[in-house]
Amino acid sequence: MGDRGVYAKTAGTKDARSVGNTTGNAGELWAAPVDISSRNLLYGPGGKKHQPGKTFTFLKEDLHGTNPKFDVRDENGVRWKAKLGVESQPETVASRLLWAVGYHADEDYFLDTLQMRGVPEHLHRGHDLVASDGTVHHLRLKRDEKDRKKVGSWSWRNGPFSGTREWNGLRVLMALIDNWDLKDENNAIYEEHGKRIYEVSDLGASFGTTGVLVSKIMAKGNLSSFETSKFITKRTPEYVDFGTPSLPSPLYVFNPWQYGRRARLRWVGRHIDRADARWIGQLLGQLSTSQLRDAFRAAGYSQADVTAFVQALQTRIDQLKAL
Repeated sequence: MGDRGVYAKTAGTKDARSVGNTTGNAGELWAAPVDISSRNLLYGPGGKKHQPGKTFTFLKEDLHGTNPKFDVRDENGVRWKAKLGVESQPETVASRLLWAVGYHADEDYFLDTLQMRGVPEHLHRGHDLVASDGTVHHLRLKRDEKDRKKVGSWSWRNGPFSGTREWNGLRVLMALIDNWDLKDENNAIYEEHGKRIYEVSDLGASFGTTGVLVSKIMAKGNLSSFETSKFITKRTPEYVDFGTPSLPSPLYVFNPWQYGRRARLRWVGRHIDRADARWIGQLLGQLSTSQLRDAFRAAGYSQADVTAFVQALQTRIDQLKAL
C-alpha cells in the first residue's frame, strides 16, 4: 500500500499496557513504525507512486457528511473521493502526522486545482465551488483502495483497544491537532489483506479551535485559532487533561440535543495516563522540523502559515515530551 513502511505487528487489548501484546481477532489500531525520522510527509501514507493522475472523470456525488464530496476516476483507472471546502487542508496534514507515528490513515493528497469531465448540470451540494468547465480549487483526494473494504465503525469508549497505551496515544493526537469532531461514526474499521484495521477516518475538524463553532471557518484549519487554543489544561502525577474536545460554542445551547452530544465527547481528552501521553510525545519528537513542514506544504499552506503552524505544533510536542 504505497510507502506505508515496515511495521511490527502489534495490537492492544483492554489489559495490555505495552507494545507487542496482541489479540486474536481484534485487529490493529497501531503498528510500530521503524522509520519515523525518514518518513516522507510530503507524500504521506500513499507515497509518491500513489499520487493522483492528471485528468479526472466525475462519477457521482457523495452526500454523506457536511462537506461537498464527489467520486472521481483518474486516467489510470483509480477512483478517488474528492472533498471540497475548509476540511481539505487540515485533513491532509492530520493524516500524515498520524501515519508518521504508526497509526493507520487514508492516502490523502491535496490539489490546488482539479478539472473534472462529465459533471452534471445540477449538483445537490458544492455547485458554487465547481466552475462551469468542471474546475474546482482547494480539494482533498482520498484514494479508493480496491483491497480495502469498510466493514463498520468503532467506539472510543467501548472499542477493543480501550485502556491501551496505543488508544491513549491516539486520544493525545486528537488533542494535539485540535480535532474536536470525535463522533464514533468518524472512526472506521477496514478489512485489509485479511486483517481488520482501525482508524480515525475523518480528520477534517483539525488545526483550529478546541470545539465546534457555529461558523466553521475559524474552527478548522485556522492558524490564529490553533495558536491561541488551549492544549494541556491540567497535569497530575498520574494523568493529563487536554483542551480538546471542549464544550461547543454557547450558541449551541439553543439546540440542546447537539449541545449535549458535543459536551459528552469531552471525556476523550481527559484523564489520559501521563506516561502514555509522554510516550506519544517521544514518538512525535523523532520528526524533524523539515518533516513537519512537508506535512503542511503537502496541504497547500503558504510558507508563512507553514512556519507558524509548525512552531505551534513543535511547542505542543515539547510539552508532551516533558511530561
